[in-house]
Amino acid sequence: MKAQWFNSVDQIGEAKWQAAIGETRYPFAQFAFHKALEQSKSIGDGTGWYPEYLLVMDDDDVPLAIAPTYLKTHSQGEFVFDWSWADAYQRYDMDYFPKRIWAIPFSPVTGSRIFSRLDPKGDDVQFSHLYPALAELMTQANQDRGFSSWHLLFTKPEHAALFASNKDLLHRISCQFHWFNRDYQDMEHYFSHFSSRKRKAARKERDKVTKQGIHLTRTLGNELTSAEIDFFYLCYQSTYAKRGQQGYLTREFFGQLADTMGEKIVLVQACRGEETIAASWCFFDDHSLYGRYWGCMEEVDCLHFEACYYQGIEFCLEKGLQHFDPGTQGEHKIARGFEPVFSHSIHYIAHEGFRDAIGNFCEEEAESVRGYHQDTHALLPFKEK
Repeated sequence: MKAQWFNSVDQIGEAKWQAAIGETRYPFAQFAFHKALEQSKSIGDGTGWYPEYLLVMDDDDVPLAIAPTYLKTHSQGEFVFDWSWADAYQRYDMDYFPKRIWAIPFSPVTGSRIFSRLDPKGDDVQFSHLYPALAELMTQANQDRGFSSWHLLFTKPEHAALFASNKDLLHRISCQFHWFNRDYQDMEHYFSHFSSRKRKAARKERDKVTKQGIHLTRTLGNELTSAEIDFFYLCYQSTYAKRGQQGYLTREFFGQLADTMGEKIVLVQACRGEETIAASWCFFDDHSLYGRYWGCMEEVDCLHFEACYYQGIEFCLEKGLQHFDPGTQGEHKIARGFEPVFSHSIHYIAHEGFRDAIGNFCEEEAESVRGYHQDTHALLPFKEK
């Protein structure tokens, strides 16, 4: 095998990209997703995100796999927070940026970080040797250019484990909350697995939304109108505006995705009469739903839970999806049946002194995360078995 770096999807081309990933269904592996990021200027010049894709080929130049990496001049939009690491570098008058991340931009979703036709589901043990092999290439590329670090974010636990023997790499864990389909038939069957008190609370939340005159719809991306995308984008930006920030993604990004991969998108919309007041944008594949972007133009009691969680669970049950990854943080997800899971990242820090200090931090943090993970199990709404 051999590998080559490219700094735009167009340099690789759609045919070669799709040939490399083969039957991979993961929405964030698709050429259309990365093309939309670039073409909409959500990444690239002026954004602090500069793509460098690593294409793996055989000796006959047949595409085999792609690893998405980005040179970063800041730490925004990553969801594995290393601002304190950057601050420490600055205090010692050293450069933390640029750094390299091996990740999906703006998407804290666990999954494969090598997309390959040799391993469409990302679970083939025989293929897993590529992770440490590509990590060596990234380390060498960083050393050649004097970069401080590279960071593999939200990788699968079995892929994180591949680096355990490499003492130059740091393993970091955090806690998310995911929903799993335990052969539930519908929402009533799902709620029947809750304890009586938690079941009443969940039904009351859903009833509150209905009693406020609000109904919700789910629409696939390829059926969305331009006006619906415009309204969703207004909601998306409003979420950031409430924190005095601006959303990372442009209106063109969402519009282009609706056109090019709308069959992998579902938009939940909340309406009071003829007026739409909130929206939630999700991706999905054959196995999982990925809840990503939400916003509202009016604060309504329990609407966030309905639009972002209960509607997503209903969609999973309708489509036979086995898993719902709603994004980072949020203990409020537990009462709706989202279970604590570990998320994993791998970090290469070039400076030995900083590597040791950050390694100690990761070990201490992991102990706290494991305790938190254990404690949250007691808060789940399910009946005791």
